[in-house]
Amino acid sequence: MTSPICTRKHFSARLSLATLLLVQVRWGCCHPQCLDYKPPFEPRQPLLFCKDYSKFGCCDDEKDHRLAVRFYTIMENFDHTGYATCGKYIRSIICQECSPYAAHLYDAEDANTPMRVLPGLCGNYCQDYWHQCRYTLSLLLEDHGSPGQFSNLTATIEEDQRRFCEFLELKDKQYCYPNVLSNTELNANLGSVRADSEGCLELCLQEVANGLRNPVAMIHADDGTHRFFVAEQLGYVWVYLANGSRIDRPFLNLTRAVLTSPWAGDERGFLCIALHPRFTTVRKAYVYYSVSVKKEERIRISEFTLSTYDDNQLDHSSERTLLEVEQPASNHNGGQLLFGHDGYLYIFIGDGGRAGDPFGKFGNSQNKSTHLGKVLRVDVNNNDDGAPYSIPSDNPFLGEKGSLPEIYAYGVRNMWRCAVDRGDPATGQGRGRMFCGDVGQNKYEEVDLILKGGNYGWRAKEGFNCYDRKLCRNSSLDDILPIFAYPHKMGKSVTGGYIYRGCQMPNLNGLYIFGDFMSGRLMSLKEDVTTGEWQYNEVCMGRDQTCRFPKLINSYYKYIISFAEDEAGELYFLATGAASATARAGVIYKIVDPSRRAAPGKCAIKPSPVKIKGKLLHFRPKEEYVMDKKAPTTPVPTTTARTAPATRRAPTRRSTTPAPTRKAWPPQAPTGRAAKKTPTAAVKTTTSAATLAKATPTGSVDTAAFSGIQTASSSRKHVRPHPTTSSRTLTFPQAPPPLSTKKTYTSLTNARSSEPQRRLTTPRPPYWIPKPTSYRPQTNPTQAKVVLGDKTDNAEEGEGNQVNKRPRVGGRGYGHKGVRTGGRRIRAGSVRLVSIDGLSDRGRVEIFIRGEWGTVCDDLFTIRAGSVVCRQLGFTTALAVIKRAVLGSADVAVRIFLDDVECEGEERSLLECKRSRVGKHNCSHSEDVGVICG
Repeated sequence: MTSPICTRKHFSARLSLATLLLVQVRWGCCHPQCLDYKPPFEPRQPLLFCKDYSKFGCCDDEKDHRLAVRFYTIMENFDHTGYATCGKYIRSIICQECSPYAAHLYDAEDANTPMRVLPGLCGNYCQDYWHQCRYTLSLLLEDHGSPGQFSNLTATIEEDQRRFCEFLELKDKQYCYPNVLSNTELNANLGSVRADSEGCLELCLQEVANGLRNPVAMIHADDGTHRFFVAEQLGYVWVYLANGSRIDRPFLNLTRAVLTSPWAGDERGFLCIALHPRFTTVRKAYVYYSVSVKKEERIRISEFTLSTYDDNQLDHSSERTLLEVEQPASNHNGGQLLFGHDGYLYIFIGDGGRAGDPFGKFGNSQNKSTHLGKVLRVDVNNNDDGAPYSIPSDNPFLGEKGSLPEIYAYGVRNMWRCAVDRGDPATGQGRGRMFCGDVGQNKYEEVDLILKGGNYGWRAKEGFNCYDRKLCRNSSLDDILPIFAYPHKMGKSVTGGYIYRGCQMPNLNGLYIFGDFMSGRLMSLKEDVTTGEWQYNEVCMGRDQTCRFPKLINSYYKYIISFAEDEAGELYFLATGAASATARAGVIYKIVDPSRRAAPGKCAIKPSPVKIKGKLLHFRPKEEYVMDKKAPTTPVPTTTARTAPATRRAPTRRSTTPAPTRKAWPPQAPTGRAAKKTPTAAVKTTTSAATLAKATPTGSVDTAAFSGIQTASSSRKHVRPHPTTSSRTLTFPQAPPPLSTKKTYTSLTNARSSEPQRRLTTPRPPYWIPKPTSYRPQTNPTQAKVVLGDKTDNAEEGEGNQVNKRPRVGGRGYGHKGVRTGGRRIRAGSVRLVSIDGLSDRGRVEIFIRGEWGTVCDDLFTIRAGSVVCRQLGFTTALAVIKRAVLGSADVAVRIFLDDVECEGEERSLLECKRSRVGKHNCSHSEDVGVICG
């Protein structure tokens, strides 16, 4: 297909500073990212607590309030002096969840590193924190789980500065806190569109649909359903729902009538579809396709009516022809239909084909007595009882002798893909403007702004340059120049695009994004409202680190066929890897800005329900997500960690910090906002990584294991943590016996007993007043049981680890096949938890398929998938998803059954979730996933 764009002559020489100010040049290897694995945003309301991030960060006012409640709850443990000494540290550490670099501070953006419990601090800051307020660490960790288990960790490291800072320090000095705030290179253009060193805007993509045969158009109905309709060159139109699934019945099937061929580059075929702007009431669609009538090639514009029986299908018997135009050659077929904001239908027809518009004295495009090489405008409203269309009364050539009344503009060569500007969401500026890409001849491609009565110069001009020099010197030409033209060294067939007016990516507002079919180049234009000139920037794919977000990719097929926008104004393009009408190589990509998103909740949509007849085909992406890409490495050998003997802690130097005065209990809340705090305002949090870590018999704990845990409150989505080559081991005293619930306030690191409290090697500061707590270690069940579907059976003998299951309450097993073991039927899809500690509520996830038990990889496995497992076993929900085989890896003889499991949370079995085929995986047992149920 030959259809491209052009620009102003001096444009490339003016890579304007105004555009570059919108651009952030990459300085480091990391990128702004929040703990929900999405870009930062500007809060809709100013933050009152974490004020450093009021303009740009990862917190809205609701999260800011939750962090404030957490802070004031912790500070209830201090008197005025302690509040003044330690409040600044605690506030700063808590507020790093709002940092635009939160994912990096918590080691969450790299799939090869475990996620931190607390943000990474710079070395000097950590030393100051240790000297001033090291005993507050346990209070910061207390929110993440059982104080009893955390006391073992904090008791070990609070007395040792080296271990303390090993636990908290982030080795990346550029991104650790507080250096990340003062780094001018990182923060100069924070939140702006990223660009590489050559000024190329770095964007990312999300795969939306695939397996299409030359997808030529994508439109929406603007009816609240957020459906989109995709046309294939063969003559099919398909309906996609807002969730990405496709209805198996075509919206329209014109394959028997459409004229096209399998050879690459054939421009004939089904080229466009447009729905009436009042589709919910008028219920009509308009199509543009090539047809052969008595061996004569024609362009046909037809009208169809929606079926009375199915809102997702046109009535094929309702076709009414609006217009047929004889096509002298098989190329330059045009192919655009759209409705303007005036309610009229615009039709864009090519010049008739061949090269140089050789028809007649001046060519078809300059001849107003033919429809070829024109933009037509007709009125299709209220046409049920009369002619298929009427002529708008203000059409520019209505009544002009020798001119066709449908003509709105002329002098176009082969316009391929046009769009109407929705206008700025706030001011409405630009609303109704019509942009088109017009494919050039030998040298230039151009982008035009369509005006009523305009002459766009072809064949006299190509872009800004003369093509037919004799015509070009004609003083009566009075042609409209393109807003942009580019030479064929950049591309040879422009594909017109859209001005972005969506909600999700505020940085892109007002940016016209288009492409080239032949070169695969993505480009953008930005209007300088003061001069009216358009500034050019190329668009390139962000490198891996830039696009390391869930479901994002950074590559696409070369042949860019079309652009589209959905009902919410988000921008897409349609491309293929094989330019043939029969090749299923077409993909739809959504354009994503990884630098900034809209504030949470601002762009929420609720699609209207759609009545479906037929089946839904669920979308499965084929491209590999950037964050799932793995470096080629050899498998890490399975080793048994050597347990360190319990060691005696060397005495440490006492702090020389003056001890503030101890306050009386109960503590008095500080003035101001803290005064409004009540005990009931404490925020409930789920169990965190370190809480779930279990002490070895010798009293050592691997702190690297803390980060392989995914909690319900901060799920690590779409991240596959890999085993690290080494880990730090900290030693600590044995776990304390159960604590009494009696309100006597003792140190969290001392056991509760009837004897007088023992004195620590280094005394706590006088302002330290810990809160009451109770700690009760879990007891192991005496007998291991396993849930098989809806049956309960004893664990099989010879199993390496004990398998503990809670009986499923009601319900049936899943799957259609099963085997009998000891008289019990094990259904396909049944799950069990294999625990090395004999605990009933946690363990490695194993699933029963094809008559045997196998494991599940942790890639893409989130808290929702964990909840599916836990509910299947009779628990209410999943408290945490444990990755990196922290809860035990299976023997090499055990098969890996499932990988890339993505659940919505409502499925009855993992087999109902999106996943790879059974037995197909790209992982090892070092990535066996585990869950903790509750």
